[in-house]
Amino acid sequence: MDFRLLSPGPAGLADVAADALVVVLAGEVKEQRLDGALAALLKEATAQGDFQIKAGRTLYLHRPQGVRASRVVFAAAADATAKAFKAAVANAVGALKNSGAKHAAVAAAAPQGLSLEHAEVLVTAVADALYVYRHTKPSAPAPAPLAKVTLIGDKAAAKALQQGLARGQAIAAGVTLARECANRPGNHATPTFLAEQAKQLGKEHGVRVEVLDRKAVEKLGMGAFLAVAQGSEQPLRFVVLRYEGAAKTQAPTVLVGKGITFDTGGISIKPSAEMDEMKFDMCGAASVLGTFKALA
Repeated sequence: MDFRLLSPGPAGLADVAADALVVVLAGEVKEQRLDGALAALLKEATAQGDFQIKAGRTLYLHRPQGVRASRVVFAAAADATAKAFKAAVANAVGALKNSGAKHAAVAAAAPQGLSLEHAEVLVTAVADALYVYRHTKPSAPAPAPLAKVTLIGDKAAAKALQQGLARGQAIAAGVTLARECANRPGNHATPTFLAEQAKQLGKEHGVRVEVLDRKAVEKLGMGAFLAVAQGSEQPLRFVVLRYEGAAKTQAPTVLVGKGITFDTGGISIKPSAEMDEMKFDMCGAASVLGTFKALA
């Protein structure tokens, strides 16, 4: 996904070149910073009862007159906070993902300007809305064509907004990695698979990775870990990652995530209805991998 920043031209939002224009609204109609065709569209829609600026409401307009974008989505937010902005963007993307839009431009019409946090949650909202697990599901729906999102923001805040977009992309990449690991069934997400994901982080981002096998674990006297691993034919792996992004004088932060890829004990006394969820036992390890992906 390509995320970019754009300052609106003198003609305003109605002249933004995109397949779809998303306008996030918060407050009363009279408080929105819209003019020309967009203001007229909003006024008409609210007057006729087709739309209200209430959290969760969206309105999709196809080829509206006076707007360069072929699609317009009005999305209502509870307020002007980044949290409310994220929810509104997610709703708008939901309205667009089954359309043919490849490029969406997103703007806020409220008087308050956008911040670094708004830019960050824009990215994570889009990533959340478009994510579909596909690896072991060949019949999964086709990916949404949306491939580019442009945030419309003031020039004065450009540096902060660019930082927010970068942070959002890092967080989204980490969340996606964690999801991909967690969603795979136990015969795919084995200890070896998790170790391979860690090694890939080392290759791509320079994270220091150490993978201990059974012999190394025995040498360290990790009896409880060895006992659990005896219940599986899959070889155990103990993974240590190090991201050294701070000064040597700063105390390290340690993340510990359980990576049991399938429960090896007590199967006979657990209800079969929940057995499919046992693959999520390794979400602790998946979260640590995702955190390292985001950091790096």
